[in-house]
Amino acid sequence: MTGSGRTSARSRIRSSADNNDDDSLRTVKPNLKLRKNRSKDRTSVPIFNVNFKVMLSISFIACFVILFLILHLVKPATDAQLPRVVTPFPAPKIMDLPQFQGEHKESLYWGTYRPHVYFGIRARTPQSLIAGLMWIGVKEGKYDIRHVCKNEDDLSTYGWINHNGRDFGHQLLVDHGLTLATSFLKSKEDGSGYGGDWAVRVDVQAEKSNREELFGGGAQLFFYLADEGGNVLSVGGDGLNINENSLLASGSRMDIGGWQLHLKSMDDLEVHYSGFKTPHFHNLSDLVKENLAAQIRKYALLQLSDSSDDSPNVLVYQIIGRIPFKVDIVLISGTDSKSSRIEERISSLTDASLTNQLKEKEREFDDKFEKIFNLTGKVDSDSISVGKTAIGNLIGGIGYFYGQSKIAVTDQLKDHVDYISYWPAELYTAVPSRPFFPRGFLWDEGFHQLLIWRWDIHISLDIIGHWLDLMNVDGWIPREQILGAEALSRVPEEFVPQHPTNGNPPTLFLVLSDVVDGLKRNKFTATEKSEISLFLERAFDRLEAWFHWFNTTQSGIQMSSYYWHGRDSSTTHELNPKTLSSGLDDYPRSSHPSGEERHLDLRCWMFLAAHCMHSIEELLQKQMTPSKDYGATTKLLSDFELLNQMHFDDAYGTYFDFGNHTEKVQLKRKEIMAGHNYVTHQLVRDVLESPQLRLVPQIGYVSLFPFMWRIIPPGSWILEKQLELISNRSILWTDYGLRSLAKTSSLYMKRNTEHDPPYWRGPIWINMNYMILSALHHYSIANGPYQDRARAIYDELRSNLIRNIVHNSHRTGFLWEQYDQSNGKGKGTRQFTGWTSLVVLIMAEAYS
Repeated sequence: MTGSGRTSARSRIRSSADNNDDDSLRTVKPNLKLRKNRSKDRTSVPIFNVNFKVMLSISFIACFVILFLILHLVKPATDAQLPRVVTPFPAPKIMDLPQFQGEHKESLYWGTYRPHVYFGIRARTPQSLIAGLMWIGVKEGKYDIRHVCKNEDDLSTYGWINHNGRDFGHQLLVDHGLTLATSFLKSKEDGSGYGGDWAVRVDVQAEKSNREELFGGGAQLFFYLADEGGNVLSVGGDGLNINENSLLASGSRMDIGGWQLHLKSMDDLEVHYSGFKTPHFHNLSDLVKENLAAQIRKYALLQLSDSSDDSPNVLVYQIIGRIPFKVDIVLISGTDSKSSRIEERISSLTDASLTNQLKEKEREFDDKFEKIFNLTGKVDSDSISVGKTAIGNLIGGIGYFYGQSKIAVTDQLKDHVDYISYWPAELYTAVPSRPFFPRGFLWDEGFHQLLIWRWDIHISLDIIGHWLDLMNVDGWIPREQILGAEALSRVPEEFVPQHPTNGNPPTLFLVLSDVVDGLKRNKFTATEKSEISLFLERAFDRLEAWFHWFNTTQSGIQMSSYYWHGRDSSTTHELNPKTLSSGLDDYPRSSHPSGEERHLDLRCWMFLAAHCMHSIEELLQKQMTPSKDYGATTKLLSDFELLNQMHFDDAYGTYFDFGNHTEKVQLKRKEIMAGHNYVTHQLVRDVLESPQLRLVPQIGYVSLFPFMWRIIPPGSWILEKQLELISNRSILWTDYGLRSLAKTSSLYMKRNTEHDPPYWRGPIWINMNYMILSALHHYSIANGPYQDRARAIYDELRSNLIRNIVHNSHRTGFLWEQYDQSNGKGKGTRQFTGWTSLVVLIMAEAYS
């Protein structure tokens, strides 16, 4: 299915069929200010006899009139041009805190912050010097350039095996018999410019049986450097004889000063280059293909032209070598400094010195992984290996983006959506999936941070701060961040605009609750405690505005009820109108959306948010006010009797949404007039009975939200009912994890439209299974009559989830977006090391 169910929610990637690949590449087998002088214009100016007091009075009145005009005419005109939806929240930015400046900011300046490409480097600055790797791969006898992560490339596996998020990462890519190991290392030494230096090692291997047959014994890499700021890049020298001179390129920037790019290798390599001048950086592989294709047509050679446009801002280097070979590429900054020590620094980041440093960094990663997650004795070595890859690729997938979100200003259900632009903003964030969702998603990020804060609290706070700084004056945050040309190039235009009426589960409160709990349990150093407290103090107004936005815009008719906005009440094609803002997309809700709905999951998210705000309020010793009494709101939303009155169904023994609903809805193929005398046959929504206000009888993840949030008392018979539903094979239980929707539900595994297969209607999702395990663990240690039963279910469910995820990882080479409830196989998009990485916390038994 590969993400087809997430077309609207996640925004589908452009198809590979849209790429304008040159066929010639596929069929040719690769071979080895002036200032004016005003003095002459001076003339005499007559001086009039004027009363000085009168002159002063007139001047004063004139100034007053001008000031009045500025305040009352100019400012309203400015305000009129800036609608509230694109007005930033009026508070100091979190990222301006001193703890995010200085050494911290510089230490994170360079990084592998381009998750959408197989290997890419950039700085955390809007117009960065960027670098990346391409190579020629082969699939089914056809050759093509590999660059952007794409499922259709069909790599056996790829991803960061180790990555510490700061100065080291090691990645393995296996492409149809060709294996590339890419390593990244940063260094800050005397003489280096801002952010220091970095080194890349590419180790190329291939199976002996495939070397000659597929690659002619050689492999071709393309390493490029591009300056988004338009600064000119200079080629190292004529002929690029790396045996005599390792310099590939040089240039200068305001941020890092002078810089040089060097290549070192012990192997016999051939190097060619091409320089380009372009304002676009999201299609660099197209420039390489066009250049190669021209060379093929002229000379029947698959090599770059060894020429350049005037004043190029992109340089691409083709590195050809016989397999196996190894190449080290180093960027040295601050080369214009008198104490730059260039040769010494190059030597320290290449050859044996680089080898030793990479080994040491890998050992440090392993030690840190074991110290934090303590998996030895809890799971086997195969599981630990998968756990390291999961955390490595999650952290290695952290990206930096800069641009403007597009905000819808018309009804989102119309065929055409107009939009206005958000203010230019940066975002440092993890991503759900490098090939399919290489950008920020608000509801995913809270789950990501459950892992990342344990790994590096400073990186986690940095990410959360970036997200909260995207808040507008009303307390709304766009749920999907598509910032910059590279991100926009992966998303069809119709899915780009964000709708300001729609929210997303406020999962950042999950991690903030965790961090506050960690403060209470003394899990942090004195310095970390101080920084976390300063962060929460600065973030409090934004968190309060976020809570208020949900509490007002998403509130229901009945007190303490809420419903997700954005459902299509006029749909004629959806079996059950999607609830994209909930994050659960096609999970069944009431058949007929209305303002009378009560969504159980949102009510529980609001309970979490209120509880977290109350905890922060107590921690910071904030003075409570009647209008913002988070303790009282927490008490109201955790009122067990009120919850049962609004959402519990005695007949089913579980919790449901409430709304205008009928079960008698189907998709029926009908003739539809599509134009003048033109008829098509489409699946159309057919309602067979009038809906009524009632509980919506669909058992699934939403039913378990009160259980997940531990609102059910340990001694209640309702808890026993929840445990029965969880463990019943005819309802939610499988040998691979818990289904998203019960087998007994009327919409179980039903398509929502002709083109939308079931998504949250049966498949197993790891984020929800993690939350359910967390609750089972809680009830297994809470005194009550169902303690032992909860423990038994917990142990078996945990074992099933770990075993299946590890088995799929070894079988396919990837973690997956979801898992099939009937056979456990990975589904959706692969390389989904977003919230599926929560398997590490499941292994570690570390729960919220």
